[in-house]
Amino acid sequence: MPSHHDALDPRVLARSATNRTSRRRFIGGSAAAAAAMALGPSFLAACGSESGTSETTTQAGGPAGGTLRISNWPLYIADGFIAAFQDSSDITVDYKEDFNDNEEWFAKVKEPLSRKQDIGADLVVPTAFMATQIRNLNWLNDFTEGGVPNKKNLRPDLLDAQMDPGRKFSAPYMTGMVGLAYNRAATGRDITTIDDLWNPEFKGKVSLLSDVQDGLGMILLSQGGDPAAPTTESVQKAVEVIRDQKDRGQIRRFTGNDYAEDLAAGNVIIAQAYSGDVVQLQADNPDLQFVVPESGGTDFLDTMVIPYTTRNQPAAEAWIDYVYDRANYAKLIAFTQFVPVLSDMTDELDKIDPGLAKNQLINPSQATIDKITAWAPLADEQKQEYASMYAAVTGG
Repeated sequence: MPSHHDALDPRVLARSATNRTSRRRFIGGSAAAAAAMALGPSFLAACGSESGTSETTTQAGGPAGGTLRISNWPLYIADGFIAAFQDSSDITVDYKEDFNDNEEWFAKVKEPLSRKQDIGADLVVPTAFMATQIRNLNWLNDFTEGGVPNKKNLRPDLLDAQMDPGRKFSAPYMTGMVGLAYNRAATGRDITTIDDLWNPEFKGKVSLLSDVQDGLGMILLSQGGDPAAPTTESVQKAVEVIRDQKDRGQIRRFTGNDYAEDLAAGNVIIAQAYSGDVVQLQADNPDLQFVVPESGGTDFLDTMVIPYTTRNQPAAEAWIDYVYDRANYAKLIAFTQFVPVLSDMTDELDKIDPGLAKNQLINPSQATIDKITAWAPLADEQKQEYASMYAAVTGG
């Protein structure tokens, strides 16, 4: 990583953001979890050092110091960010981009964690569902009282989320919206509702996501269902709607993140999509639009958590607090171009690039945020049941 503050030059951030693949596209989102389960631990095998090789000590008191070991997704940190944190603290960061997939990571660490053995990381960034799964096994530490004072900067909807009210063990890192991407030149009009997907004029030109929650969430909402309180009946109803449209030939295919290629080629006119992808796709094709349907959409959320095997919790909390400073966080958003988890980010984003704050895919209005519903943490039995129901239609 660069070692000088000038690496955080906003112009550099803006240029680099337009010339890289997003974290979500890198791995194909949570759809990759299913692939990992099917293909086993060899799928995208994690790189980095073996657990227990780092000489890291926990600070007993006073300012955080020592070494902080972070395991994060690839392409999920701004150039110069780590150097700036190190310069502002007495902490040395051992940063690895070795978190490639939630299920793969869990397969790698579940045995050492079950024995309370070091996993080589003091802070990890799993997606919310995995954070909840690890928490239910009692393998995550709570944040200490007052350990993350900037937690107050979180968006209220994330601070009081169902999965972790008050954010006692999980700190949101990045989020994004799951909605509809469409080619305005091809549709000839704005797309606003789920019913637009089923219009015969778009037959064979629609794609849905193969991921269970991302694919079903907005369909569930359009029928009056609630991803925050799903039932077998409401999920089955949504699956049947999709089955019917597939049988009619309305749906071209079910995709991971490879819908981007179909949109670019014109094979698909409307696609379920991730907001972060569309930000980048619009650079090449300004006719592409993104919308959260009137009935609502869902989101994905990656969170910073502290395994109970950590060797340096004070440093991990210091990192989270640094990330949650709005000026610092704006630099991350400028690079990743995901939706901020902090509130009131407009002023800090404007200082870097006014275009960021004006982009509704990066800095959505409160009205758009209010249309987003997060899935409830699902029990293993629910996940398996819903996945089987959806796979029967998608062929996954």
